[in-house]
Amino acid sequence: MPYPIEDKLVIAVASSALFDLSESDKVFQEQGAIAYRDYQEEHLDVPLAKGVAFPFVRRFLNINKRFPDTSPVEVVLLSRNSSITGKRVFRSIEHHGLDISRAAFLEGKSPYPYIPAFNASLFLSSNEQDVLKAIDYEYPAGTVLPSQVVDDNDDWELRIAFDFDGVIADDASERVYKGGELEAFHKHESSRAGIPHSPGPLADLFRKLSLLQKLEDEAQKADASYRRILRTAIVTARSAPAHERVVTTLEHWGVDANEVFFLGGMKKDRILSILKPHMFFDDQRSHLQSDAGNVPMVHIPFGVANAS
Repeated sequence: MPYPIEDKLVIAVASSALFDLSESDKVFQEQGAIAYRDYQEEHLDVPLAKGVAFPFVRRFLNINKRFPDTSPVEVVLLSRNSSITGKRVFRSIEHHGLDISRAAFLEGKSPYPYIPAFNASLFLSSNEQDVLKAIDYEYPAGTVLPSQVVDDNDDWELRIAFDFDGVIADDASERVYKGGELEAFHKHESSRAGIPHSPGPLADLFRKLSLLQKLEDEAQKADASYRRILRTAIVTARSAPAHERVVTTLEHWGVDANEVFFLGGMKKDRILSILKPHMFFDDQRSHLQSDAGNVPMVHIPFGVANAS
């Protein structure tokens, strides 16, 4: 019997994020739904190419191979496709060896209402409107932005990087920053250094990743040769003295990150190009840029940074 989904860290992913559907989408846009269905039927046995989220999803699912007795993670497919046109997606999942068994096919409707039904701590999609609707309903979601797909089979580690304000934490401090000067922001944060932030849209995801890392702590204690798979990082534009409230928040939640970068406004790609995360989450599109174009970026359209 499978473990209850309530006991897992669940990530929901749209087929548009998992696979490269550019050719299929072109048929749909230019020729309509019937031609799209026919195209997918004709190419049923042609596996779809990897999409931007594929390297992240593949490594995320590998966590279950480390802990087969509990299988603590799951990926669920939430798709605008019909079940008929979705056949090619599932055959591609099988071709690529991804352990994905649960899915919802909604025949053109937005899948965001089903995020809580599947206990998902994150919904990834390339459809910006679906993500905006999810965020409006306070569901954890992000828009996967176009980038090169880099999936090195020799790179077994899963590296996940987060911005802090408006992603892990709420945007209360970001509102202060947007409304005044940097000095006023630093004074505000210094005076509240001992007060933890309220959770942001991906707080639940970050907390549950921390629980997985504690599983790895135990595995390493039992076996010194155990190779850790999961590594987390926080990459924030904050700098001292505003850094302390970040640490306070993490301590209050009982979580931590393997690496924390306080950049003081430096371009984040300077760090990301070295860290090479398999996914980076930020609420500001201006930070979601990579000179090489090979860092998978996810926009979290939450809070004051996206008020317009």
